[in-house]
Amino acid sequence: MTDRPGLDFSFSGLKTFAANTIRSNGDDEQTRADIARAFEDAVVDTLMIKCRRALEQTGFKRLVMAGGVSANRTLRAKLAEMMQKRGGEVFYARPEFCTDNGAMIAYAGMVRLQTGAKAELGVTVRPRWPLAELPS
Repeated sequence: MTDRPGLDFSFSGLKTFAANTIRSNGDDEQTRADIARAFEDAVVDTLMIKCRRALEQTGFKRLVMAGGVSANRTLRAKLAEMMQKRGGEVFYARPEFCTDNGAMIAYAGMVRLQTGAKAELGVTVRPRWPLAELPS
């Protein structure tokens, strides 16, 4: 994921690999803990690289980390350190508000409603549905 030049990423393959590894090798608690730690490290490292790349590409000095992953203390500490070194700031919601992308979806819905966009209730579920492609 980190060798791709863009900013997009997906952890679905990593999640599948971790789950399969636990199923086949996770007979004891320490092995499961080691696999979970390796998963966390991979996610944090990837997010650090992608955030650094986004800041470099935009020249921005402020970063907002949102969603469920933003509750992760390791990620928060590493991002705070990175932003301090860059002379920037990082912002988060309080951990109890760091849930999955519900806030982003709600905001997108509010913006669409304010612009008069409406959709029928019979929307088809698409796990990777770009917001720009939503029916108006």
